[in-house]
Amino acid sequence: MEKAAIVGLAHHSLPRHVVEEYLEELASLVSTAGARVRHRFIQERERPDPATFIGRGKARDVAEICRQDGVKLVVFDDDLSPAQVRNLEEIFGVKVTDRTGVILDIFARRAKTKEAKTQVELAQYTYLLPRLTRAWTHLSRQAGGIGTRGVGETQLETDRRVIRRRIALLGRELEHIATRREVQRRRRRETIEVALVGYANVGKSTLLNRLTASRVLTEDRLFATLDTTFRRLHLEGVREEVLLIDTVGLIRKLPHHLVASFRSTLEQAAEADLLLHVVDVSHPRFEEQAYTTVRVLGELDMAEIPVLTVLNKRDMADPGTLDRAGNLYPEAVAVSARTGGGLEDLKRRISTHIHRLLGGRGVYIPYERWPEFCLQKNRFRILSQRFEEEGVRVTLRGGAEDREALARSLGGRLDPAGAEGAETRSTGDAAGEDGTES
Repeated sequence: MEKAAIVGLAHHSLPRHVVEEYLEELASLVSTAGARVRHRFIQERERPDPATFIGRGKARDVAEICRQDGVKLVVFDDDLSPAQVRNLEEIFGVKVTDRTGVILDIFARRAKTKEAKTQVELAQYTYLLPRLTRAWTHLSRQAGGIGTRGVGETQLETDRRVIRRRIALLGRELEHIATRREVQRRRRRETIEVALVGYANVGKSTLLNRLTASRVLTEDRLFATLDTTFRRLHLEGVREEVLLIDTVGLIRKLPHHLVASFRSTLEQAAEADLLLHVVDVSHPRFEEQAYTTVRVLGELDMAEIPVLTVLNKRDMADPGTLDRAGNLYPEAVAVSARTGGGLEDLKRRISTHIHRLLGGRGVYIPYERWPEFCLQKNRFRILSQRFEEEGVRVTLRGGAEDREALARSLGGRLDPAGAEGAETRSTGDAAGEDGTES
């Protein structure tokens, strides 16, 4: 196994003890990528050095230790500029990369679906493009040729042009995949979907196994779950088919190159009816982990989906931390996926939300608009319909955006307030929009 060293930078706004925690996570990433961390270095300075990030003196000290121990890879916890990578590799004499490079490597190895592979390849090329300088510094000659490249164009410029074309092609492929995914989403209206989301290693896969009596792989390493996993969830009193979805764990310092890749791996969760935000309440910085998850979900346009917070690992948390978490998330459910404690309460809370969801939303459709509605009804699940003197009163389930689009197409004729409207309007719908649990 390749020997590696990891490096972090502490400064006035990022104290040493926080950097040590970040390096612990980086060590897990490096291990997942297939290397063994032999040394950890933290440099304290007011700001990063523009040339070497940690300063030339510290870089030489690190290089000497790495040479003595046979270290072949040095990983920095922060993004490095192409110039910094080039300068550091000259000093170290070994490969230098950063957290983003390691994450890209992990995703490239573990991506299984076509969309995930395409997203990761796009992220890799986006990451590589500004770094081609160091890859081709040994080429000083000019390259030319009829029908191949412009007169006097360097190999570096040629490679950049090829990569830009590849990036454009991958972008078009993703647009086509997104169109097909939208068609598939329309076909999934018959099921209720509940998605597990949260920071890496908070116990999502263990919780899925407990709730569904499954045997999904669980490992104490980051990104043990990369491709989306589906399992049927049986809930007492719920006749509908419920799917529980396990998703990739999120991390802090999420590279912007990978936001699209996370969109791919979280595509099923993005269409879920309910998100279970799993929080490791035993972690000393669980608030920061929870904030990271909420921020990433917002970047992925998932902030509008109803959320139920699940405080996992309650058996490993001290009472003071549990009290603090309870104050931060008064509507949360505390459970232990390891022991099974609190899971029955969690199931009841999920069932309550689903019953509210299935209450549907009433829409009154005049007969002259009925053919127009029929062209759009595949976007909804029709729970009931009643034919009246001048139109049809339909109770349906569907996304808020789809309901708004339907209302516009029907001239704003959503079921009006009143006696009959109140019968078909869902109290759960109001809870989902105004009283979302978090």
